[in-house]
Amino acid sequence: MNEYVLRTHQLTKRYKNQKALDQADMTIRKGTIYGFIGQNGAGKSTLMKLVTGLAYPTSGTIELFGATGGSELVRARKRMGVSIESPALYPLLTAEENLEAHRLQQGIPGKESIKRTLELIGLSGTGRKKAKNFSLGMKQRLALGVALLGEPEFLILDEPTNGLDPMGVVEMRELLTRLNKERGITILISSHILSELHLLATHYGIIHKGKLLEQLTSRELEEKCRQYIHIKVSLPERAAAILERELATTAFEVMADGTIRLYAHLEQPAQVSAALVAGGLALEQFMPMGEDLESYFAARIGGGAHA
Repeated sequence: MNEYVLRTHQLTKRYKNQKALDQADMTIRKGTIYGFIGQNGAGKSTLMKLVTGLAYPTSGTIELFGATGGSELVRARKRMGVSIESPALYPLLTAEENLEAHRLQQGIPGKESIKRTLELIGLSGTGRKKAKNFSLGMKQRLALGVALLGEPEFLILDEPTNGLDPMGVVEMRELLTRLNKERGITILISSHILSELHLLATHYGIIHKGKLLEQLTSRELEEKCRQYIHIKVSLPERAAAILERELATTAFEVMADGTIRLYAHLEQPAQVSAALVAGGLALEQFMPMGEDLESYFAARIGGGAHA
């Protein structure tokens, strides 16, 4: 079985003289939740549209479930569920009627999927209420329901939490996590709420000005964003010995420039500084450091703009 759901190679989309996507090599493994991070206009939606067939690449290739082109790629796309940009809902229809309309459009046999999907997205009790009277959170869940109708193996979701209140964001996160863990659905999701994405994603891709800058796992991100006490002293070797002897820890690194990153005793900085001073060392620098996803993203693209 192919362990990759999606692989792109040198995928490029040009509009006149501007490259919306520039030679992107994306890899998404089966069973993962891939958080796609980038500023507005960075190329997130463009890549998603290329993968789903809503736009055509200028150059490069797309491999989906092992299929690379022609009729094979068209068949592979039937294994996807997609919600990109504004949810395609009928405002004068109920939740059930919306799903039925989309079921017929997609050629999905039988009506069993309607009830099952309504229960899954938490809209089975909306009765005759029309979609135009839904809250934004209900509309987002209904849009997700449309994407789930065909029981997809791969979900592509562009800003599914956009405009939701905090509770709605939590509910959407819990639903997507359940879909991933219980049904094994692979998910590609973009979001500008990076703190929320950090609670959901297992892998990340960072895109900026059409270029996919980096792909990393959540573990690799945590390592890069690891919290520590930054220590600079004149004699780092002596400081290392004091940390081991007096504080009983080896959870530190002596960097190439002689500074020390201490990953333990983060809640007892006074105890650490006291031990070093008692050992005859003068503290030149001593401060907590580390990053979160937002600051890492900002540093990676070279600025502080929002994703």
